[in-house]
Amino acid sequence: MLGSIFVIQGYETWRRPERVTPAAEPVVRPVRDRVPGVPSETEQAVRLNGAVQAVAGSMLAAGWFPRLSALALAGTLVPTTLAGHRFWEVADKQERAQQRIHFLKNLTMMGGLLIAAADTGGSPSLAWRGRHAARTARREASLVTKTARVTGKAAARTGKASSRVSNTAGKVAGQAKLVTSLLPAG
Repeated sequence: MLGSIFVIQGYETWRRPERVTPAAEPVVRPVRDRVPGVPSETEQAVRLNGAVQAVAGSMLAAGWFPRLSALALAGTLVPTTLAGHRFWEVADKQERAQQRIHFLKNLTMMGGLLIAAADTGGSPSLAWRGRHAARTARREASLVTKTARVTGKAAARTGKASSRVSNTAGKVAGQAKLVTSLLPAG
């Protein structure tokens, strides 16, 4: 549903850019000066914006690359809103109120598009997966470190115990030798 208005309006703008070209000129000119790749003719920039809206709106409606298409639509909505709904420049109170409503409507749609662009459809986002993997790696490293410490302490205790056993066995062997040496041969 969110993509429907972009399909219709984008197609109309692509077919007849001359309807909005005069309003778009004050917005396209500064963008063209700063952003390489923006067409030099305002009419071509308007037509390109309409084509992107129609295609991205169709993709969003069909569920194809919804995050990318929502982001593309949000990007096209900025110049569209700034060019078409400059309510602060309108003298007539009633017309200003109408343009303000359209401006706020577009701002609201942009919010919905940004939410759609961030939506992962139930799957964890890349950022979440990265944080989760880092947390898991830290937890596993901590467990390995604790296990190594415990194993080292146990080995040290075992080493002391085996040392005591060795010493005791050595003493017993020494005493057995002494006893056998005192006994008469035969």
